[in-house]
Amino acid sequence: MNIEQKIKIILEKEFSPDKLIIKNQSHLHKGHDGYHNNSHFSIIITSSLFETKSRVERHKMLYKALDEILKKEIHAIQIKALNNSEDENLTAKEA
Repeated sequence: MNIEQKIKIILEKEFSPDKLIIKNQSHLHKGHDGYHNNSHFSIIITSSLFETKSRVERHKMLYKALDEILKKEIHAIQIKALNNSEDENLTAKEA
């Protein structure tokens, strides 16, 4: 199982997301400290569990869920964590 699949399994279990997009962006960091083929990821997640949480609280929740992988396998993650109403508003603006 690759790291992207591990991330997906953990986040689906912890947050039951309505939307989950995980992108390996390691190629954008070639030559930087901490780089390897699976070192940098971008995560967009929408979950009702974020409804009453601040942006900082949401990020802390994700870091806690991914703690073991972050310690051993991933150098960096970029997070966009939204509740359902924020995602709907964002989607409406994009249309």
